[in-house]
Amino acid sequence: MTGKLYLVPTPIGNLKDMTFRAIEVLKEVDLILAEDTRNSGKLLKHFEIGTQMHSHHMHNEHKTVEGIVKRIQNGENIALISDAGTPAISDPGFLLTRACVEVGIEVDCLPGATAFVPALVNSGFPNDKFVFEGFLPVKKGRQTRLELLAEETRTIIFYESPHKLLKTLAQFVEYFGADRQVSVSRELTKLHEETVRGSAEEVLKHFENKPPKGEIVIVVKGKVD
Repeated sequence: MTGKLYLVPTPIGNLKDMTFRAIEVLKEVDLILAEDTRNSGKLLKHFEIGTQMHSHHMHNEHKTVEGIVKRIQNGENIALISDAGTPAISDPGFLLTRACVEVGIEVDCLPGATAFVPALVNSGFPNDKFVFEGFLPVKKGRQTRLELLAEETRTIIFYESPHKLLKTLAQFVEYFGADRQVSVSRELTKLHEETVRGSAEEVLKHFENKPPKGEIVIVVKGKVD
């Protein structure tokens, strides 16, 4: 009998955001695929989960997908977790999910933590329609993407690293305009959680004076017609 692939969200900071169902699934599956087994090992130990782990990350997923699919076809139930949040959202998971779907393996994605949802909701910007961009291209295609998004009327969501935040905000001022409204949330659910709202220029000045730390989500209000 064919097994099942479970996509299991893990907390983005506060461990209390782990769901009862997520713990139950991780205890019952035959194998857990983890982006970083050292990082995930701490999480599993906290919740007393003794299931075996294997590494599954962006550098090896192309090579391991076929073998994982065969194991599930042979009856194993396998769970995939990332370092934080929901697998496949700017993290490994898409390739394996697609491969399972293509051969008829059941995929069960549990609801749970993901960084962009609270950042979007607490931005105060319209959230009936939005665009999730994830990380902008580092070099090639970045300018073209920003020029295209400058005309986007829906709310736009980005992920960014702290050492690139100032560059990205400066480019928002350049391409979207100094007055475009921006909301930057960092360290969501953690002790030093912070959300800074204002024009792109104001938010840029804030972080020039206060260097950012931690995981960051940027929410940009869409262009007003």
